[in-house]
Amino acid sequence: MTDLFNAPIPTSTDYNASSIEVLEGLEPVRRRPGMYVGGTDERAFHHLAAEVLDNAMDEAVAGHATRIEMTLEPGNRLIISDNGRGIPVDPHPKFPDKSALEVIMSTLHSGGKFDGKAYATSGGLHGVGVSVVNALSIETVVEVALNKELYRQRFSQGLTVSPLEKLGPIQNRRGTTVTFVPDPEIFGAEMAFKPARLHRLARSKAYLFAGVEIRWKCAPELITDDTPVEAVFQFPGGLSDHLREQVGERECATAEFFSGRQDFPDSQGRAEWAIAWPLWSEGSFSWYCNTIPTPDGGTHEAGLRAAIVKGIRAFGALTGQKRAENIQPEDVISGSESMLSVFIRDPQFQSQTKDRLTSPEAARFVENAMKDHFDHYLTDNMERGRALLTFVLDRMDDRLARRAEREVKRKTATSARKLRLPGKLTDCSTDDPAGTEIYIVEGDSAGGSAKQARDRKTQAILPIRGKILNVASASAEKIRGNSEIADLTLALGCGTRDRCLPENLRYERVIIMTDADVDGAHIATLLMTFFFQEMPELVRQGHLFLAQPPLYRLTVGAKSLYARDDAHRAEIEATEFKGKKVDVGRFKGLGEMNPGQLRETTMDPKTRTLIRVTLPQEYEDRAGVRDLVERLMGKNPEHRFNFIQENAARVDEEAIDA
Repeated sequence: MTDLFNAPIPTSTDYNASSIEVLEGLEPVRRRPGMYVGGTDERAFHHLAAEVLDNAMDEAVAGHATRIEMTLEPGNRLIISDNGRGIPVDPHPKFPDKSALEVIMSTLHSGGKFDGKAYATSGGLHGVGVSVVNALSIETVVEVALNKELYRQRFSQGLTVSPLEKLGPIQNRRGTTVTFVPDPEIFGAEMAFKPARLHRLARSKAYLFAGVEIRWKCAPELITDDTPVEAVFQFPGGLSDHLREQVGERECATAEFFSGRQDFPDSQGRAEWAIAWPLWSEGSFSWYCNTIPTPDGGTHEAGLRAAIVKGIRAFGALTGQKRAENIQPEDVISGSESMLSVFIRDPQFQSQTKDRLTSPEAARFVENAMKDHFDHYLTDNMERGRALLTFVLDRMDDRLARRAEREVKRKTATSARKLRLPGKLTDCSTDDPAGTEIYIVEGDSAGGSAKQARDRKTQAILPIRGKILNVASASAEKIRGNSEIADLTLALGCGTRDRCLPENLRYERVIIMTDADVDGAHIATLLMTFFFQEMPELVRQGHLFLAQPPLYRLTVGAKSLYARDDAHRAEIEATEFKGKKVDVGRFKGLGEMNPGQLRETTMDPKTRTLIRVTLPQEYEDRAGVRDLVERLMGKNPEHRFNFIQENAARVDEEAIDA
């Protein structure tokens, strides 16, 4: 082995002081744009616009500007102006031959946001934002209206190309206007600003600071979608307005959103938040610090999560719901529409693109600001608090079910598939799901007849005991603990809810086969409710059927026919057996039918009738279907009573017509 520590020292003189390259001015930005704007793709390209807009927003947040304008012109020329104080143009103390404007535009880590005197809170804390835009633009023009005088200076690729010009007196104008054209040498000749993306950026900034008005304008020939040519954004409600627009008509766990604002102690900043819990969507998150989007969240997000989780647990303890102590942040936040905007001094970000806030004090500030508001939100209206707690506990149950399912899969990963099937399942012999079917029957008696009547190769039988649990009015924990549902889920093998994968279904058809009386219809309804709620994709893809066993056996001499119900019986007696004395036998249940009769009437594909269970067209929205299931099968009996009253007259009329 070579002794590296005692190896001869190289005598080459190739590496010396002249090998150390010093990049001056803004040249490092042009060499390594990824370090400053995250790359040279479309996201980085539009990040230039965000950097300039952030400076204008800082003026507004500091109370010096009330209006910002963003204008997109042909040739990727973007103009952003504000009516704030204007960038200083007097000579800089450290660079007497340069104005402060030129120093800011052409020097990294320069600006008015380091000592906290010019800005209490700001988005551009690294002092590189606008200078980076200058470095990565083929043309940059800055105009400053200050003390009723107009000044202008031009730059290109980070270099100053004209001295500061004093253009003369000006009235009714103040602030800074930055015009720039990104450099195609850096981003490519095909890269272009997207009006829709800039429009969204301007709109989102207006939500973040209720006092600012942002005006948007775009050359009409640049727009290829429904983005408006001109728009004015101003939202007095701030994030609450934004959330209300984003949620739209979606039904939420609570009708009133949780929103509010709170200043931090000792003028350290403030927080604003808005949260909703939609029932049927995945949700989304929007986190901001000093109007800067932080898509990866950070310490301010951690503060929000802590306040919400502690609050909902405390409310659970207050209302005697012991299970609430097991609630985790994902149970409350996942699936919500959450928006949080904080303003703090000297924020620390993970990188220049500011995707994640790392300031440790932000977590404490946000948690303390939100906790009392959230406690009041829950307890001021106890029904609202209970509704949210129920929603969160259901999500917790779903999480625990997923974890339990993963554990089962790990434990049985090396086991044969059939070893995991419920003991009461009489399975078919073929392993290929194509052409196979499983009959769900009620009771051992019906199960015994069905086992003898079946085709052993393609037909499986699963008996259930009594009326299955009504899942529409049961908690997820109760559903998960029900042995009949557990057996049914294992037998089908396709999972439940968002983990339901029809391609894993062990049978081509799932057939509900219950008695042809009222009790049988009730059991079939409970089973259909189960499939709609727990395995909707299975229903949607047409795997669920209802068997049609007969209620009557009609016999005249040696000829026997079967009738499904009273109407069918009357039809047969009036046609096939017209004028003849009919011997009528009524089946009290499937168990009373001998295997031959059950096979002939209900299970033989050549002679049986099946009804496919489908979902209506509005399944894509599912709101109407869910409403009907909730009314008929949910916890509130008053809904069922009202439904019967509303529809009883129509049923009577149809019976008379029949």
